[in-house]
Amino acid sequence: MKGFGGGHVIEVVENDRAGAFRVVYTVAVQKAVYVLHAFQKKSKTGIKTPKEEIVKVRDRLGQAAADYQKRYFDEGNKEGEVS
Repeated sequence: MKGFGGGHVIEVVENDRAGAFRVVYTVAVQKAVYVLHAFQKKSKTGIKTPKEEIVKVRDRLGQAAADYQKRYFDEGNKEGEVS
């Protein structure tokens, strides 16, 4: 998936008789994997991911970064343990 700073956002693609499915996750953090979005691609033509799906991924990436900061680095959690 392009537009997310290199290999930090990864898209898993699965196609079968029922349609095309995508799962997007991030490995931009060291201690967790965040699944950002899962959806069925509705378009019958082209390989481009619809803009509204990209917007969801971008928003959830920001939420994941905030959650990661809170869980691993905020005050009271100095050891980096999951709260």
